[in-house]
Amino acid sequence: QLQLVESGGGSVQSGDSLRLSCTASGRARSTLPMGWFRRAPGRERELVAVINPSGRNTYYLDNVRGRFTVSRDGVQNTMYLQMTDLKPEDTARYYCAARRYNDIDLVTRAQDYDAWGLGTQVTVSS
Repeated sequence: QLQLVESGGGSVQSGDSLRLSCTASGRARSTLPMGWFRRAPGRERELVAVINPSGRNTYYLDNVRGRFTVSRDGVQNTMYLQMTDLKPEDTARYYCAARRYNDIDLVTRAQDYDAWGLGTQVTVSS
């Protein structure tokens, strides 16, 4: 069974940076499609960034493109989210997700992921 653990959240000021990490453990025969999602109080969960198994393809939510960068370790199912120029509207709980099979290169729909972490809180104050 695949297990995901996020780390790196915290409380910061507007304009600051944070780096989130997600480590996958368990039964994975290869690198997997992975992604970051977030949910703010009173709002729907939304995709933030996703990355394909090779790390060469990525996709971002429009309002984080240019500020956030998703990356992964080349040989491990470890994923990172470098967040810069953070804004109060980035405040949310951030979740790591993985698909157990790499049959889809770039997974952009939450329902196509079948392993989720418990999340890490990011709070940005103005």
